[in-house]
Amino acid sequence: MTEARIGLVETEPVLAQPKSPRPAAAVNRFSTLTPWLFLLVPLAFLLVFTYVPVANLFYYSTTKWDGVSPEQPFVGIDNYVQLFTRPELFRVFLVSLYYLAGSVVQIALALYFATILSFSVKFRNLFKGILFFPYLINGVAIGFIFLYFFKPGGTFDSVLGLFGVGQHFWLGDPNLVNLSLTGTSLWRYLGLNFVLFLGAIQSIPAPLYEAAEIDGASRWQQFRHIIVPGIRPILSLSSILAISGSLSVFEIPYIMTGGANGSKTFVIQTVQQAFVFNKVGLASAAAVVLLVIILLLTWLQRRLVPDEGADLV
Repeated sequence: MTEARIGLVETEPVLAQPKSPRPAAAVNRFSTLTPWLFLLVPLAFLLVFTYVPVANLFYYSTTKWDGVSPEQPFVGIDNYVQLFTRPELFRVFLVSLYYLAGSVVQIALALYFATILSFSVKFRNLFKGILFFPYLINGVAIGFIFLYFFKPGGTFDSVLGLFGVGQHFWLGDPNLVNLSLTGTSLWRYLGLNFVLFLGAIQSIPAPLYEAAEIDGASRWQQFRHIIVPGIRPILSLSSILAISGSLSVFEIPYIMTGGANGSKTFVIQTVQQAFVFNKVGLASAAAVVLLVIILLLTWLQRRLVPDEGADLV
């Protein structure tokens, strides 16, 4: 009887002990480290492929290295002294004025097309593709295409011949070669500025245009008082890109003329100093000077024309 009662006694279930919560300090530490874990790889690439080469560039500019010999004699600032005491090394910057003027025309055209195509226009998607397509083509391919375009008796001369214009040496005449190369660069990079301006214009709130139309504002007034203030940061960015691009032109003139006939730019001259005349130290000093000039001009431009967006609302 006693054994039966013992068999009927219910046993209480054993509850599992709850796990202790993770300390708040550990959670905060993990949350702090997570973004850096994601940034570790890109920061490593940035360090290895950007900052280390720049540091080496500054070091090479203080040596008389030929780019081949294992010896790198230290010469201090002699390369910079030689650079600033030879005016012909800086005379090539005059060629950059052609590209700077072309950049102004390019920005004006890109802003014009972006403004028109931001409104309701027939076939606007087709025109967007046509304008942006040249930027997608490889620069080497563009150089070879325009070599045939500008050759004597080529496409350009054939078109001008329809209007009674004779043949010209567009890449052989020192008075025409930089105009031809600038036109090529303008055609290639027009699409980039166009897309930047188009995106900025389309980000402006639509009610602003509706309110302007109700108030009787014309298209020009909308452009002047709504679009231009609204895309001021992009205008500033385009100006910086235009200045730096004009000073560091290389691809198009190097492929089409090799810097001949008065088309040599500062970058082409620097490359020739390093790989033709084996003066890597002098070329590195020239590259450092170009970097400093671009940084100074960028700083000056941002000081004179702040890129804060206007409050349109």
